[in-house]
Amino acid sequence: MRREDIRGLRLGTELRTTHAKVVEEIGLSIVGGKYPVGAVLPGDQALESQFDVSRSVLREAMKTLTAKGLIVAKSRVGTRVREQCHWNLLDEDVLRWHFNVGVTPDFVEQLYDVRLLLEPAAAAAAAMRATPEDCDELRGYALQLGSEAISLQERVEADLRFHILLTLLSGNIFYDGMLGFIKSALEGALKISLSPDLAARRHNIVEAHLAIVEAVERRDPEAARATTQAVVEGGRSTALAGILAIAKG
Repeated sequence: MRREDIRGLRLGTELRTTHAKVVEEIGLSIVGGKYPVGAVLPGDQALESQFDVSRSVLREAMKTLTAKGLIVAKSRVGTRVREQCHWNLLDEDVLRWHFNVGVTPDFVEQLYDVRLLLEPAAAAAAAMRATPEDCDELRGYALQLGSEAISLQERVEADLRFHILLTLLSGNIFYDGMLGFIKSALEGALKISLSPDLAARRHNIVEAHLAIVEAVERRDPEAARATTQAVVEGGRSTALAGILAIAKG
């Protein structure tokens, strides 16, 4: 992801092609359980008719789902849904589909465990590389979290941009390859945790994010690590509370 792409990050995924729409519908159906593990998908002719697509579009969609680990084609059997241990949860679409169909507290706990492995380390590296201009941009996103002049969605998008930029500033090329995963993880968790009760938490959220910026500005990697860890742990707590609230209706 390029630096300029971060400024245009928005919630949601725009499906621009027929191929993408087919992948989306089948992927959601698998993750949501319409096609459970071990089930054989409808045949090509039935799927072509269902989605009103050509054989070539359907085959490309199936290749994409195969690469994500969701399906496998067997001769004389058909295309079968694979066991969940084969699903690539680091794939941004697969992770997003889980959030779309609903996640469990255990799923969120494990997701945040991964965030804690990645983001505090990225922040520590960013503290040794970030420029004053980088810090100004981070501060701008942090301050937007407390703005009453923008919508809840825009505040969530500011939080998303803050964390993606902080990760990118680490300069680690392996993080570059995981930004899609990080985006989906953040987007899903933020949509759960930053519900309309954000107004009551706004001050603390801004302070917590500004503490990260200040640590990065001081070139203090350990403080950047610790403050980022605190923000992620706070996000875990509010995401779990959000799931509980959803369950209660």
